Amino acid sequence: MLTLLPTRPSTRTTGMTRDEGVWVYAVTTAGSFPGGITGIRGVAGEELNTVTEGGFTSVVGTVALDTFGEQALRRNLEDLDWLSETARRHDAVVAAICAGGTTVPMRLATVYYDEDRVRTMLRENAAELTDALEHITGRSEWGIRSYLDRRRADGDDTAEKERKTTGTAYLMERRARAAAQEETQSEAARLADEIFAELGNLAVAAVRQPPSASGLSPRRASEILNASYLVDNARVHEFTAAVESVDTRIDDVDTVITGPWPPYSFTAVGSSPR
Repeated sequence: MLTLLPTRPSTRTTGMTRDEGVWVYAVTTAGSFPGGITGIRGVAGEELNTVTEGGFTSVVGTVALDTFGEQALRRNLEDLDWLSETARRHDAVVAAICAGGTTVPMRLATVYYDEDRVRTMLRENAAELTDALEHITGRSEWGIRSYLDRRRADGDDTAEKERKTTGTAYLMERRARAAAQEETQSEAARLADEIFAELGNLAVAAVRQPPSASGLSPRRASEILNASYLVDNARVHEFTAAVESVDTRIDDVDTVITGPWPPYSFTAVGSSPR
């Protein structure tokens, strides 16, 4: 989710100009920033620094508003190449921070006009940040995707296509294929529910996203499940073993695991940049 600046800034933090803003990458606990940030570069190639308030430390970078301000973002977000590269850089920073310890990743394009406003955000969202950090401590996010063999998903009607049928026979064949496809889709939904629930028994929390459209799937298969799980680190081996078991046991369905990922799916903090 993208979060844009408002249009009218107020008092600036000393050392910043009216042409600059503060891009926020992540929040962790004050006094225990894991691993440091030396050598890590942000979305604009900027050096990173920290802003601390009320027991929290946010990792931030100074960015130019003519590129990352509200109006510029609305324009640049129409450029998919620009968006992809910016998202990649943001995620790389967040991943580097998360690798060092428990961290709440911030949404892409969370930009404030100055560091004082970042401190205000940390104060106003203290309860949410505390809950989020407690929720993910000792845990990691893992992605699960399940794919149904496309020949089964679409129906193997090669032979039907080769036959030159007409009239009643043609209509009957079309109805039969439609019925078979509907049955396959129903079975795919059942399998997706089964996999999601089974793996959920080994996770602290789980969320589902809509499966990717067939044309966007990275495989020659139909995606039937796209889910994220928050797993206790002590149970990761058990969780991955369960994924392997599901993949082996369920015919015509490939189930793959990715991660660990920054816990975006389980740490939403309702802040609004200003």
